[in-house]
Amino acid sequence: MTGWEELVAVLQLGGWPEALGRARLWYEPHLDLIHEDAEFRRADLLQLEQIASAYPTREKFLTDVTLDPPEATSAEAGVPLKDEDYLILSTIHSAKGQEWKAVFVLNVVDGCIPSDLGTGQSSDLEEERRLLYVAMTRAKDQLTLGMPLRFYVTQQVKRGDRHLFAARTRFITSDMLEHFDVTRWAPPHATEATAPAPGRVDIRASMRDMWG
Repeated sequence: MTGWEELVAVLQLGGWPEALGRARLWYEPHLDLIHEDAEFRRADLLQLEQIASAYPTREKFLTDVTLDPPEATSAEAGVPLKDEDYLILSTIHSAKGQEWKAVFVLNVVDGCIPSDLGTGQSSDLEEERRLLYVAMTRAKDQLTLGMPLRFYVTQQVKRGDRHLFAARTRFITSDMLEHFDVTRWAPPHATEATAPAPGRVDIRASMRDMWG
């Protein structure tokens, strides 16, 4: 491959993330010469550039990519069938720069968002807030924030019921709930005060009917 002097000159111009875009433009003419799947690789480079634009520094971008690298390129995926439903599971870090029509964010409770390890300093807490913002803004049409009511304790007896109650993330305050449609997985159970009283049962008559 030739043109290393041009690449060095491009990278020395500085600026982030503009430097990544300039490097892509330098590299694109070489794609057709080196790779048979040049179109797929060109799309991957554009996606990488879009993801990088969400990072304030080159160091932060390289750190996240190193800790959570992509496992495959889009060239390895097949065309989905019209009658085929599929679900994409992703971490918030991997979702940066991407969008979907519907997004479900799981465990939007304190202890998860923000995590227990992300509440030590104000800067850590703001980073956790930013991650929730990234997750919520990945949705184009529909966003669902899931909040479990309780977490079961591990390493307990079989069918044990020891659990911890979950609290909504501090980033979604009570004043903000008017902007959400709050729904529940199932309607609340009737309380003892509202539940109908059981009727009188004639056990003797029931036994006669059963056994003659």
